[in-house]
Amino acid sequence: MLTNNNYLRASLISFLIGLCAPVVSAETLEEAWNSAIDNNHQIKAAKTDTSAAEEQLNSAKGQRLPEFNVSSGYTQRSETPGAVTQIDGRTAQFNTAQPGSMDAEAIATLPIYTGGRISHNINAAEASLQAAQHNETTAQLDIKMQVAEAYIAVLRAESSLQVAQSHVESLKAHAVDVNNLFDQGMVARNDVLAANVELVNAEQQVVQVGNRLDIAKAGYNRLLDRDLADEVKLVKQFPDMPKEDLKALSDNAFKQRSELAVLTQQIESLEQQAQSVKAGVLPQVAINGGYQYQENRYQAAESMWMVNAGVKWKLFDGSTRHQSDAISRQAISLKEQRDDLTSTIGLQVRQAWLDWQEAQKRIAVTGQAIEQAEENMRVTTDSYQQGLSTNTDVLKAEDLRTTSHDNFNNANYDAALAALRLRRAVGVL
Repeated sequence: MLTNNNYLRASLISFLIGLCAPVVSAETLEEAWNSAIDNNHQIKAAKTDTSAAEEQLNSAKGQRLPEFNVSSGYTQRSETPGAVTQIDGRTAQFNTAQPGSMDAEAIATLPIYTGGRISHNINAAEASLQAAQHNETTAQLDIKMQVAEAYIAVLRAESSLQVAQSHVESLKAHAVDVNNLFDQGMVARNDVLAANVELVNAEQQVVQVGNRLDIAKAGYNRLLDRDLADEVKLVKQFPDMPKEDLKALSDNAFKQRSELAVLTQQIESLEQQAQSVKAGVLPQVAINGGYQYQENRYQAAESMWMVNAGVKWKLFDGSTRHQSDAISRQAISLKEQRDDLTSTIGLQVRQAWLDWQEAQKRIAVTGQAIEQAEENMRVTTDSYQQGLSTNTDVLKAEDLRTTSHDNFNNANYDAALAALRLRRAVGVL
């Protein structure tokens, strides 16, 4: 047993622990989105892809700059190189190089005309970069939608748990009434058993809903790259429903959806690549210049500067045309995918808009049903206490009451989810 001093000491320690314990503030959906964007691995991967596309563009632009090469080597021959000639009718032989010699050169090459090969490569890289940037936007929108769905799943499970706990409390109160009436000999033991069974089933439902809530919180924490067991407190606040009509929303979606922009830029990139490949069979003009050194004591000048203007023209190539056609057909394939995605986006907008309209009607209806179900429960309970209704009537009234609350909560969360999905379908989440 604790003495007074020990009790005070224990109370003080408990108080200090309570002060030091972290207080988890309620998190808004906007804060959850910001956290996910900063920490989610899929978004980090998309940003890395964009960075890679930027480097590809820099690489393509670098083809316009001079190329500078330095090379060196040493050659050892089995024989001394020489030349044979006739002098006054007699054969004469003399050396032209050393059997072993070193050579080195530093040459710069600058492309002058490539038939558009380099410029098309740059255009293709620019389109790929824009596609990567739009893809990054798509990744952010996808993650935000997943976070929103997980956010609502947590709130929905919390509401379900509250209704389930309310169901237990109501059945406990009813069990007390049944036992009192049984003690007075006004009801059969059957009523007691039925009330107890319903209470046990309700308590089991609380356990199940509590488990679903824990799973929903873990899924939410995973999306935000947090410990799965972290505490979750959320604010019931969501973005407003877009005000435009269905046609305007669809038109905006076709203009704003980043997925369509990704495909458009990928098509442009492929078309530019096809043009670049075709340009490879046109004349390629370049200037070469630099310094050359050849170790040779028989040579008057072992080192010299040089400049050269050269033309390379591939008159026949059995693969270039097929390669260009293959890339062009890939672009055509993406055009078909873009047309199909356009149709899908229109369906997504319409479905989300209709789901929101349905949810609004359900909210109105279920809101009225709650009032009626609560009144029905009160009247039925009073009647049972006066012996004017049966135990079955009370249990049925309680089931109607909990069902009406669940329906109302689900209608509200379905409306919030439909509004969010509509914003995602339009591309403004």
